[in-house]
Amino acid sequence: MTALVPRAVSVASGSSRVSGLLLRPESARACYVFAHGAGAGMEHPFMAALALQLAQHGIATLRFQFAYMERGGKRPDPPALAHAVIRAAVAEARGHMPDLPLFAGGKSFGGRMTAQAQAAAPLEGVRGLAFVGFPLHPANKPSRDRA
Repeated sequence: MTALVPRAVSVASGSSRVSGLLLRPESARACYVFAHGAGAGMEHPFMAALALQLAQHGIATLRFQFAYMERGGKRPDPPALAHAVIRAAVAEARGHMPDLPLFAGGKSFGGRMTAQAQAAAPLEGVRGLAFVGFPLHPANKPSRDRA
């Protein structure tokens, strides 16, 4: 297998742009639009390693930054802004890979925001959601809202 190197892309969300990394193996049969968690961005070793593992199994990925991470902020974006960035990332993936079925999700915060965006209005072209490192609620504080 040849070395897989992600390609930098720009994701337009409203009047701003965020960074993205597209990794498409030659044998791609689906694409996962992969949102990061609250504390670490798209280049975190976990995100990079999982994207590479997925690519080795024929799954392309589009990782992207939320706006607060792009600005170097610590506090996650309000849900409406996070949802808009997710929708823009899905559109970007669809534009680069119209031939592949799309799935979306992410790690913790990214997964939660993706689920909320999908619940508010279907993410165009997304066939399913997949979550990694996704706590349904804080320890000892059961909640249905996050699920």
